[in-house]
Amino acid sequence: MKYLCLVYGEEDKLHALPESPKDDECRAYADTLRTQGRMIAGEALEPVRTAITVRVRGGRLSVTDGPFAGTKEPLAGFYLIEARDLNEAIQVASKIPPAHVGSIEVRPVRPWQS
Repeated sequence: MKYLCLVYGEEDKLHALPESPKDDECRAYADTLRTQGRMIAGEALEPVRTAITVRVRGGRLSVTDGPFAGTKEPLAGFYLIEARDLNEAIQVASKIPPAHVGSIEVRPVRPWQS
């Protein structure tokens, strides 16, 4: 089953604390998951100041600067993984390096119905 592991963290802490993971550490873990056949995709995101939110209401387009929700810990990246079940996905997520300074949201991917 596919799971999306969403990486959240305060931007100033994600890279500034002594325990903050470096990009190389995150890439190395992704490579380990890829070797195990668990990694489907993953990327880091640019800072939240580069985000744009798009909405269409009543046929009208609205574009706003910033993310949809003004949260303390914005979305910083993701890992799309393959796991047997939720417990295995949680174990994989617990080893994602930014979990030490942020949080990882684990969500099952729902297949689209044909």
